[in-house]
Amino acid sequence: MSVITRIPSPNFDDRRTGVDMLVLHYTGMQTGQDALDRMCDADASVSAHYMVWENGDAVCLVEEDKRAWHAGVSCWQGDQDLNSRSIGIEIVNGGHDWPLSSGKLPPYPDVQIESVMELGKAIVARWEIPQTRIVGHSDIAPTRKIDPGEHFPWARLAQNGLGLWPLVLAEKEGPLEKSLSQIGYDTTDVSAATAAFQRRWRPARVDGESDGETRQIAQSVADLYASV
Repeated sequence: MSVITRIPSPNFDDRRTGVDMLVLHYTGMQTGQDALDRMCDADASVSAHYMVWENGDAVCLVEEDKRAWHAGVSCWQGDQDLNSRSIGIEIVNGGHDWPLSSGKLPPYPDVQIESVMELGKAIVARWEIPQTRIVGHSDIAPTRKIDPGEHFPWARLAQNGLGLWPLVLAEKEGPLEKSLSQIGYDTTDVSAATAAFQRRWRPARVDGESDGETRQIAQSVADLYASV
């Protein structure tokens, strides 16, 4: 991570609980400057603790001991008001809203991901955040959000100590809704929760359908989460 610049956002308030989560987002805007301007706009009522540019430099918008407004209505492992519980990192990437001319999702540059991992691991260590509570926005708000997208390299993060990734698949698949609940997903809308799960752990097929491979991977992740 080359540089962390402080550009204070007015959009924050006091936490109501301690920190035990890290939430990753993509900005989903045409440029990083557009996203930065929005998070510094008091009328927008949105912010994050950090934003990471494509070149790996970062901006600190809200101090970690304050409650940034990035998670919205969300739930993970039965907890709500995740703004109070989490630190949010916005990663500059146009995502589904600003795809490439080919229609593909814009890649995350290596230097940007390296910076996200360095920043994320420092935050996790500082606040003793459990590995099972490192999430994407789509994980905690599956009916509303799809970021940081199926193109985000979750497996690479896990290989570098940020989050978990199953290396061995479960021998038997379990009931999907049960596995998703054990991981932490709100399964009020099972199809949306399934799509969010696939977006992270089975990105080659994000359709919200409960096929055998999805059930097997979900059982594997549930087993992994239960073991730590």
